[in-house]
Amino acid sequence: MLDYDEEANRYDATRGGEPRAEAAADAVLGLVPPGARTLLDLACGTGLVTRRMTRPGLRPFGVDRAAGMLRAAAPRLSGAAFQADAYQLPVADGTFDAVTAVWLLHLLEDAAPVVAEAARVLRPGGVFVTTVDKVAAHLVGSDICALVTPHAGRRPPADATARVTSLAAEHGLRPHGSATFVGHGQGRVPARLAREVRAGRVYARGGGELASRLEILPDPETPRPDPTYTLLAFAA
Repeated sequence: MLDYDEEANRYDATRGGEPRAEAAADAVLGLVPPGARTLLDLACGTGLVTRRMTRPGLRPFGVDRAAGMLRAAAPRLSGAAFQADAYQLPVADGTFDAVTAVWLLHLLEDAAPVVAEAARVLRPGGVFVTTVDKVAAHLVGSDICALVTPHAGRRPPADATARVTSLAAEHGLRPHGSATFVGHGQGRVPARLAREVRAGRVYARGGGELASRLEILPDPETPRPDPTYTLLAFAA
């Protein structure tokens, strides 16, 4: 797992910057009902995406565990960014018209507590919007995909569509639409991925052998195709 306090200073530059943020926020807003007035973005990070989750009458708020991320997010959200754990939000029941979790659930061992909290803080008629199947989104048919696929975990990811849909149903949330968007600047780079593998951040089962094979791919500093991410919306 990354140290997100440490990552904060370079997070936006290495994650697609404004083009990625605009694509993600536009897709999210397309799933948020027109009458929504308040939106809570879980794991808001630097707030680059969150600040775009707005339109006339809709105000976004962000929460994140990492103090470093919040230092960047707070000015972008006019101070409406708070340190909190998505597993236990310091928010009353039925507070928000929308709750979002973009690129969060795939990081978790178990998404159940986060989905439960999202459902709890939603007002009746509100929506929970989340990315799903993030790992699968990066399977774009590139030479990197051919190398890393055998080293993927055997357990279904925490953000698998079937799992998230089942968890949402347990809390009375019903499917309410979907959307996709391009992860601009998120195409994987062989040399960069090799460094992450060697550091133990990803594909731990691959180890040095996988890193070595990534390093000898052609054009090791050239990004492969960008992924297309999927959002699901669930209504309370």
